[in-house]
Amino acid sequence: MPQRPNIVIIMTDQQRADVSAREGFPLDTTPTLDALARQGTWFNHAYTTSPVCAPARVSMLTGRYPSATRVRTNHNIEDTTYGADLVDVLREQGYATAMCGKNHSHLTPARVDHWYPLGHSAGYRQPGRSAQEKAFDQWLYDLQHRASMVPTPFPLACQGPYRAVSDAMAWIEDLDAQPFFLWLTFAEPHNPYQVPEPYFSTFPVEALPPACSDERALASKGFKYQFIWELGHLGFADYDAQRPRARANYFGMLRLIDDQVGRFLAFLDERGLREHTILVFLSDHGDFVGEYGLVRKGPEMPECLMRVPISWTGPGIQRSASPHTAHVSLVDVMPTLCEAIGVPLPPGVQGRSLWPLLTGAAYPAAEFASAYAEQGFGGLHYTEEDELVALADDGLNPNVSFDCLNSRSQSGTMRMLRRGRWKLILDMQGAGQLYDLEADPVELNNLYGDPELVEVERALLAELLAWTLRAQDPLPLPRRRYVMKTDPRNYWSPYR
Repeated sequence: MPQRPNIVIIMTDQQRADVSAREGFPLDTTPTLDALARQGTWFNHAYTTSPVCAPARVSMLTGRYPSATRVRTNHNIEDTTYGADLVDVLREQGYATAMCGKNHSHLTPARVDHWYPLGHSAGYRQPGRSAQEKAFDQWLYDLQHRASMVPTPFPLACQGPYRAVSDAMAWIEDLDAQPFFLWLTFAEPHNPYQVPEPYFSTFPVEALPPACSDERALASKGFKYQFIWELGHLGFADYDAQRPRARANYFGMLRLIDDQVGRFLAFLDERGLREHTILVFLSDHGDFVGEYGLVRKGPEMPECLMRVPISWTGPGIQRSASPHTAHVSLVDVMPTLCEAIGVPLPPGVQGRSLWPLLTGAAYPAAEFASAYAEQGFGGLHYTEEDELVALADDGLNPNVSFDCLNSRSQSGTMRMLRRGRWKLILDMQGAGQLYDLEADPVELNNLYGDPELVEVERALLAELLAWTLRAQDPLPLPRRRYVMKTDPRNYWSPYR
């Protein structure tokens, strides 16, 4: 038995939180993950730090917000700024480390003991593939991130999640007695939306529940949403016809992932490793999955992109069939794991330890009454009055047909606060959005400036300002004399 627990982080790409049966969704997309969540602690107010892959993933590994890591887009990974990240901490404590699947972070092969990369074209250009895997990877690449209207014409064993799980299991089999850290990271259910049988037929198009909104909502959502809708039609002439199939494939991909997680859990159980392993399941951000008539991601900070699944199981972690209602974030993962293995937080970490919440210990409830997130790479917002610039910057990327992350959709700066029934978004020009999510879950009625809500708005603005100050990068620390006072768990609220 290892002296310290093994740690496995299973991450999906672009999985919104509300499309599981445990969240009340009418389709049973993730039965294994639902059961796993109830074997530990799961959160229904968990948020990404940014609705973009690289910023969110770097935040998870460093415990720092995108404004601090300097990774505000997928194109700033080399600018990552931090003191020590999760891999640094675990390697220093003697852990064997591996990344199996989609990276899209600042990690490099030299940083871990084992490296097996898979992306949205699976192992495209990866050496050592079988002829069938090469053919599948080329087929996936040629989809250009669209939805396949037919079942994937390759067996399950070619799929990225299957290959990632197979490689992870082989790596664990070869380990000695030392504790291990595995980042098992799937590129799915991100586009391209494709899935083989039986998953292609598991959730028939004609039996899908409708999205909560459609393209008629775009008029109230503004230019960035409308631009992505128009861009989708420029990229794909059959964009509207694809959307129902994309949704069906997305849900099928979730079930495929769920089965592969089950395969991995069975492997851990057979080898007696499960009881000594902290297992975290999460996603980097969500997907529209038809909301507002859109798929993929891109504009602003709607709940379907911001709220993500997060569950924890393992030694010392309490079990609950019901969700923990604390507001938590991807940025909290790294400091939680530090406390779990008894290591102080490195300088510059901004997330808070969730270990007391997971183990039933005392914690200040006010600390987790709200969540904060960031979006945008800066500058002014592009509007419909701006001329198109280079095609690649406007999203008509020849490798993906259209790119929902582009100069227009990512322009400007936004900050979000979630508290109770309220959601507040403020941008760098002082434009606000205020939504009552209990009455308006798809955020169509902006209440910002409503005179009847002036006290609510004032309190939320003050809390958002406090969060923005907390998210200021503390690095570099003062070089001489001054000693910064911090809480060991990075809490800002007193115990009461």
